[in-house]
Amino acid sequence: MRTRDYTQLLAKLAEAYAHHSPRSAALNQRAVEWLVDGGSHALRLIEPFPPRVVAAQGAWLRDEDDHDILDFWQGHYANILGHNPEIVRSALISALEGGWGLQTGFTDRLQAETAEILCQRTSAERVRFTTSGSLATMYAIMLSRAFTGRDLVMKAGGGWHGAQPWGLKGIRFHTDTDNHQGNGRSRPHTGGINVRGFQRVETNGLPTYLTDEVLITRFNDADVLRDTFRQYGDRLSCFIVEPLIGVGGFIPASREYLETARRLTHQYGAVLIFDEVIDGFRFRAGDIGTLYGIQPDLATFGKVMGGGMPVSAVAGRAEIIGLVGRDRGQQVKFSGGTYSAHPASLLAAKTLMTYLIEHEGEIYPRLAELGAKTRRTMEEAFAQEGIHARCTGYGNDAVPGSSLVMLHFPRQRDRELNAPEDVFDPAVCDVTLRERVLKLAMLLEDVHIIHGLGAVSLAHTEDNIAFLGEACRRAARRFKAYL
Repeated sequence: MRTRDYTQLLAKLAEAYAHHSPRSAALNQRAVEWLVDGGSHALRLIEPFPPRVVAAQGAWLRDEDDHDILDFWQGHYANILGHNPEIVRSALISALEGGWGLQTGFTDRLQAETAEILCQRTSAERVRFTTSGSLATMYAIMLSRAFTGRDLVMKAGGGWHGAQPWGLKGIRFHTDTDNHQGNGRSRPHTGGINVRGFQRVETNGLPTYLTDEVLITRFNDADVLRDTFRQYGDRLSCFIVEPLIGVGGFIPASREYLETARRLTHQYGAVLIFDEVIDGFRFRAGDIGTLYGIQPDLATFGKVMGGGMPVSAVAGRAEIIGLVGRDRGQQVKFSGGTYSAHPASLLAAKTLMTYLIEHEGEIYPRLAELGAKTRRTMEEAFAQEGIHARCTGYGNDAVPGSSLVMLHFPRQRDRELNAPEDVFDPAVCDVTLRERVLKLAMLLEDVHIIHGLGAVSLAHTEDNIAFLGEACRRAARRFKAYL
C-alpha cells in the first residue's frame, strides 16, 4: 500500500479555511482558553477549528461568519425532519409559555403516554427512560449481567455503543504499527477469537478486569459469531449489536447474521440487545428489528426518537427490565438521574413520534429516495473528476432504503464494503482522505459532513443534493493532484 502524505494539502486547506471563516477562528482561540480543545464533544471539534453556529433551520446552518452551510450531520443523525422542525418547536413554545416544560422533579402523564407509544411501535413490554444513548446501553448491559448472572459482554468490532465502560473497547481500527500505550493494550481476557484491528481498549482510566470481560466479534460474519458462541456462549451475559451499524460504516446486517444472533442467544441463554439509538425511527416509525422480523430481549433508543431533545430509553422484556423495580428488590440501580424523563424532552419525543407514525407512509419512502439520490450524486461527482469513490448506507432485503450515507475512497474498485474492517482499514480505504481532507475541503464549499457525509433529513431537497454534488466536484479539484 502506498501511503499518501497529506501534510502539505491539509496545511493549505487549513489556511484557506482560516481566511474563509475568520470569526469562527477568533472564537476558537477564545474557547480554547476555557474549554479543552475549545468544546465539549470531540466529533464537533473539527481541525483546525469548527464553524461556530448561530442558527439552524431545516437543512441549513448559519455560522458566525454569515455563511449558510448545508448540513448533513443533523444533530448527530437525530434530526430526521431537519433542524428545529416547526412541529416540535411549536409544541415546546406552547408548553413553556403555558408555564410547563422545565424540570419539576415529579412524574406526569407524558411519561406513560410516551412509553405507550414506544412499546406499541417496538413490541416491547416495558420501558424506562434516561437521557443519553450511552446511559441506555450501559443500563441494558447491567440488566443483562444481572438477569443472567454472567459477566462476559460481546459486541461487534467497529460498533459504537456510547462512552460507557463496556462500550469503550473495539471501536477504532488499529493497524499493527499503531502506537498504543497505557490501558489501550490489546490483550483480550479470553483470547481465541481474532477480529483484525478491533481488539483494543480506547481509553485509559478503565479497570482492566472490566474491559477484559468484553469480547469483540466481527460484524456481519455469522461463522465468526458461531465460533464465539461455541467457545464462550455459556459465559456470555449479552450480545449488543446495531442492526445497521452506525459509525462503523452505515452497513446493514444481513438477515443471516441477525437470525444467527437470535438463535444463538436463545440457545445459550444470553440476552440479545439491539442498539437502535441511531436505527430506531430512522427507517420506519418504530424499531428496525421489525424489518428483520426479529424481537430482541432489550433494545435501546434515542436520537430520532427525542425530536432534538435529550431523551433515550431501554425497552424490552418485562422480566428483565423488571429488575429495576420495587417488586424485584430494585436489583439494578437504573434509577435515572435528575433530568431523566424531563418534561420538555418527553413532550418533544411524543410529538415527534406521533408525527412520524401519522405520516409514516410518506416520510420513509421519501427519505429512502433522497438517500439513494445522495449516494448516486456523490459517487458520480467524484467519478467526473477522475476519483473512485463509493458510498455505504444502501439498504438490503430487510431494509428497503436508507437515508444514511458514508462516502469512501477504496483502493481497489472491486472491493466489497460489508464490515467496519473494510471501511476503516487504511489498506482498504483511504481513511485520512475521507476523515480529514474531505471534511475540510467540503467546509470550504459550505457543506458540513461527518464520516464522509451523514444523514439526509426530510428537510433536504433535490436542489440541496445538486448543491452537494457541485461541492463534491469543487472539493475534488482541491485535492485530486495529491492523489
